[in-house]
Amino acid sequence: MLPAMMSNSARNRPPPFVVEPTTAHTYTLILLHGLGSSGEKFGRELIETGICSNGKRLVDVLPGAKLIFPTSKKRRASAFNRAMITQWFDVASLEDRSQRQDVQLRGLTESLPEIHELINEESKKVPRENIIIGGMSRGCAMALICLLTLDSPLGGFIGMSGWLPFRQEIEDAAKDDMGSDDNPFSSDTDDPFANSSDESPKDQDPIARVAEYLRDLLDYETRNTPDTANSSATTPVFLGHGEDDDKIKPHFGKLASETMVTCGYRVTWKSYEDLGHWYKVPDEIDDLVDFIERQVGWQVEKG
Repeated sequence: MLPAMMSNSARNRPPPFVVEPTTAHTYTLILLHGLGSSGEKFGRELIETGICSNGKRLVDVLPGAKLIFPTSKKRRASAFNRAMITQWFDVASLEDRSQRQDVQLRGLTESLPEIHELINEESKKVPRENIIIGGMSRGCAMALICLLTLDSPLGGFIGMSGWLPFRQEIEDAAKDDMGSDDNPFSSDTDDPFANSSDESPKDQDPIARVAEYLRDLLDYETRNTPDTANSSATTPVFLGHGEDDDKIKPHFGKLASETMVTCGYRVTWKSYEDLGHWYKVPDEIDDLVDFIERQVGWQVEKG
C-alpha cells in the first residue's frame, strides 16, 4: 500500500486502495470514485467487472500498471438532508448542478491538493506521461478540475458518467468572456496595479485563462504561471456516458467534452445505448483500452 503522504485533511479516512502491478511498475492510473462509494468499493468493482470483449480485465491488459483508488472525505450532503456521505465535494441540487455553485467550493478546494499530491508522488516513480487520472461520476468531475489546474501534462484522462463543475465559467474563461465590461480596470491604463510586462488575458491561450481562473477560484498555487507550456493541454481526454443515465444526464457529459475542446484538449467522446449511470461492458472497457493504446501511447497486452 501507499505510504502516509497525504495532507492533514486526508488523514482521517482510509488510505487509497491500491492494486499493484503484476510486472515491473511502468504506469499508474489514479481513479476517483463516485458519490457515496469508496476507493476500495469502486476499485474492486472495476477490477472484477471491467472486462474487455476478449475476456481480459484491465489488470491483464496493463500488467505493468499500478491502479490507485483514493477515498474521499465524508462531507455533509446538501441534496440528502445534510447526511454525512463520502464525496469529493458537495452540490446543492442533483437536478441542476450549476445551482448555488458556492456549495461546491469547499470540497473542491480541499480535495484538489490531495489529488495533486498523489500525482506528484507517483511522478517520482514513473514519468508523468505514464500517469492517467480520471474517475466515475462525481469522481470524474473532481478529476477534470484537477486536470485543468495542472501545470504540466499527464499521459491521459479517462472519465465515465461525469460532468464539469463551473462549466459555463470555464467556457467563458476559455473564450475570454468573463464580463470585462463590469471590470473597473478593464485596461492596463486604468489599472494602477498593472505591470507592463504582464501578459493580458487577450494574449493568453484558452487553457492559460482557464487555469488562472480555477486556481484563483480554488485558492490553489503552483510554481508556474499559467500558459500553454505550463498546463495539461496536451493530455488526451476520454469521456464516456450512458444514453439512459438518469442521474447525470448525457447532455451534461457532452457539454463537458465540448468545453474541454474549447479549452484546447483533444477529446474522445463516446456515448452508449442502453446504459444508465455506469460503464458499459465490454464496449466502454474496449474503448478505454483502445484509447490508452492509441491516444495515450501505452503498451497493452491484448493477446
